[in-house]
Amino acid sequence: MTIDTNPTTLLQTLVRFDTTNPPGNEMECINWAKDILASAGIESQIYAKDPNRGNLIARIKGEGKAPPLLLQGHVDVVTTAGQDWDHPPFSGDIIDDYIWGRGTLDMKGAVAMMMSAVLQAHQENIPLPGDVILCLLADEEAGGNYGAKFLVEEHPEIFEGVQYALGEAGGFSLDIMGKTFYPIMVAEKQICWTKFIIKGPGGHGSMIHRDGTMAQLGEILQTLNDNRLPVNICKPVRDMFTGISSALSFPANFLVKQMLNPAFTDRMLGLMGAPGKLFEPLFHNTINATIVSASDKVNVIPAQVKLELDGRLLPGQTPADMTRELRALLGHDFEIEIVRHDTGPTQLNMGLFPVLADILTDQDSSGHPIPFVMMGVTDARFFSKLGIQTYGFTPMQLPADFKFASSVHAANERIPVAAMEFGTNAMLEALKRFGA
Repeated sequence: MTIDTNPTTLLQTLVRFDTTNPPGNEMECINWAKDILASAGIESQIYAKDPNRGNLIARIKGEGKAPPLLLQGHVDVVTTAGQDWDHPPFSGDIIDDYIWGRGTLDMKGAVAMMMSAVLQAHQENIPLPGDVILCLLADEEAGGNYGAKFLVEEHPEIFEGVQYALGEAGGFSLDIMGKTFYPIMVAEKQICWTKFIIKGPGGHGSMIHRDGTMAQLGEILQTLNDNRLPVNICKPVRDMFTGISSALSFPANFLVKQMLNPAFTDRMLGLMGAPGKLFEPLFHNTINATIVSASDKVNVIPAQVKLELDGRLLPGQTPADMTRELRALLGHDFEIEIVRHDTGPTQLNMGLFPVLADILTDQDSSGHPIPFVMMGVTDARFFSKLGIQTYGFTPMQLPADFKFASSVHAANERIPVAAMEFGTNAMLEALKRFGA
């Protein structure tokens, strides 16, 4: 039986499952994927911590000449609440050669590419260097507790022998100073969620209160707004910007190189305008205030204020580094508590990078593949605990004026139909070559 492996058709169906997380409810979508694979003769299993939060594992056999390759992608999506969409976000409609809908970029589009490549490889009996494991995940957008974290902790045997994985957040085209780059994600910043506890005298709201907890909160917020944490240049970021510099001509290449000099980094970022704002988190640990908890009555001056912050650490940095930098900036008059920190890999395995880079240059000879550090966090952090190096490799050839980063999680999320074909072809080549 021949199954339709068109990635665009697969993506349209994926988008039509409302897997907004929370609550996720990914099981209907996962069951659909299981049925598609079964129709092509590919067996799969579903693992679930919660009956509504399924994860699918399918394995197709290779020639045994290379360790298994993992393709991992999540089917949950973020909310569309409060957003003004030009077209319904769960329609999957094709309009002006774009597929519209929540998840088209993050990351149902990539899941459709993975499924299409696996289906084609199986139906066409394409020789594979090693086994290929397709892993469709729940709950990435809300921490992975029902998805990758659950599988890694409860079913690590599934991934025995895997060295490399292909996942989200890399391989898309990016225009920098007139050149086309394809950033392949090799590392990512890690969560370091933090809480400040500010204490002081409370009292009645009718009295004059100065320099209390709310005043301290204001000073902290203003200081964070006006200052960056110190410049830190980690090796993968250095490799990334060295790659960018080598593709540019003078004086642009000289300016990019100066970003790798801590004395000039922030000045160069400022000169770059919008790209500089995009790259700024790659040179700093970052912290953003998000939640304030204080008095529960309007006439009571709080004796304690809790400020929750979204902290992100560069590769190689630790919560102790974040605490030290915050103390140096803000002083010592409040408590700092680390709420959650998921560790990433201690070192990178770049063994598959040349293969993936060659695939992209074969697809687009004008492009320049470079290693890339993800500003956010993905399920890669969980697989790293099993010694698996994830590459963000969901290739998309995008129009030069397409704002990829600002379209993810936003209203009117969409992907060009042509990018789906480009990405699937590149993914299929990766399945053929990963043992090279």
